[in-house]
Amino acid sequence: MNEDNVNVNENVDLNTEDNNDDGNVSISSDVVAVIASLAASSVEGVAGMVNSLKGGFSEFLGKKNLSKGVKVSIEDRNVTVDLFITVEYGAKIPSVAWEIQEKVKSELETMTGLNVVAVNISVEGIKVPQDTDEAEVVDAEVEEAAEETAEITEESDE
Repeated sequence: MNEDNVNVNENVDLNTEDNNDDGNVSISSDVVAVIASLAASSVEGVAGMVNSLKGGFSEFLGKKNLSKGVKVSIEDRNVTVDLFITVEYGAKIPSVAWEIQEKVKSELETMTGLNVVAVNISVEGIKVPQDTDEAEVVDAEVEEAAEETAEITEESDE
């Protein structure tokens, strides 16, 4: 099949002048969103994609939404992707964003043959690790402070 016969969103006709009669390939914007989401999620430092209202509702019903946190805009053969992510605490946000942009662009262009004109990253939050050792240290410090306060109170009562 000719690579130029790609139709995105059933409403956009991307057939070119050198069209042959092999037929058309239709790629849904949902497929583009899933590819972008999986590519972004595979980058080190990305804690996850932020749920949209639609995605959160789908997951509530028990459906896994692989395109959550992705907005795709397609015009002709040009794609703009907006990603809404959460990064891991300690990750260098500019480096993570740059790597996401490169990986998403590469994956989309390789898998779909479309031209990615922009990959916009919006960092919506930071995931702080729930380390049990750290929690134990904080608890021990709180207990120690409480004991010191109790000792000071006892001394002042005397």
